[in-house]
Amino acid sequence: MRKVIIMFALAMGIVTANAQENVTVGENNESEQPTLTKEVYPQKEADGDLYHGLTKKLTFDRMVPPHGLEVTYDKTVHVIFPSEVRYVDLGSPDLIAGKADGAENVIRVKATVRNFPNETNMSVITEDGSFYTFNVKYAAEPLLLNVEMCDFIHDGENVNRPNNAQEIYLKELGSESPMLVRLIMKSIHKQNKREVKHIGCKRFGIQYLLKGIYTHNGLLYFHTEIKNQSNVPFDVDYITWKIVDKKVAKRTAVQEQIILPLRAQNYATLVPGKKSERTVFTMAKFTIPDDKCLVVELNEKNGGRHQSFVIENEDLVRAGTINELQVR
Repeated sequence: MRKVIIMFALAMGIVTANAQENVTVGENNESEQPTLTKEVYPQKEADGDLYHGLTKKLTFDRMVPPHGLEVTYDKTVHVIFPSEVRYVDLGSPDLIAGKADGAENVIRVKATVRNFPNETNMSVITEDGSFYTFNVKYAAEPLLLNVEMCDFIHDGENVNRPNNAQEIYLKELGSESPMLVRLIMKSIHKQNKREVKHIGCKRFGIQYLLKGIYTHNGLLYFHTEIKNQSNVPFDVDYITWKIVDKKVAKRTAVQEQIILPLRAQNYATLVPGKKSERTVFTMAKFTIPDDKCLVVELNEKNGGRHQSFVIENEDLVRAGTINELQVR
């Protein structure tokens, strides 16, 4: 009989607990009142006064899953990302991190004290708009000293959230997603269409062409090509984009406005003999006054086969639109 009473008490306790999962805020015969559940703060007295008013709990499908990372005091852990690192945040002074010298996409991480007891975290934002997060703990001998994040860029496609969120917007790109900018540049490079046929130059067996101008959401895309028709390799020193006066009188100061590209897809630094290389540049939207023009200069390293061509304002305003992407 005692055993039956205990089982009945347990059953009643389970029923009572289930009944308390939904708690009514108040009673009003004239209108329906909302109901508190386990997904809403505060849940009775158990949660305490955590927030002012009703606050919905974050669910796991909104979380960017962190990666586990081990660090130590006597060794350096290097993390390689698919693009340039723009932001690093460390959750504790027990960690120190920074870009590797001469590399924009590599972060080196070490512990500042030996055997720090508590787990901490590290967050990284890269130039392509990806957000990475790590849970970091101390280990005398870390299992992984060199970590490559490139292979994880599309992890989690089949779940609600990827392992790295790619929805970070950067100031220089305005309202355009960095990932979309990257896809547009890849699409233009892959399609390889010559929309502009009258802009370019050719000297000393080197031909520098403007193949197309495109626009999307306040950004301009320039598709260029370097053709090396000689047997001597062409080493690119630098490429300048500048707005200059069309006519400059003698003894008059020359005014130049340098335009800096925001992104470059397949930026070529060497064009072998009898080969060609194409590059897509992304720039913020601009126009050219009637008395000025845009001069693009290609300079050879340790050589004299420099190239240049001129873009007028009427060429810019005829920029094509991006209607579809082809990246595969």
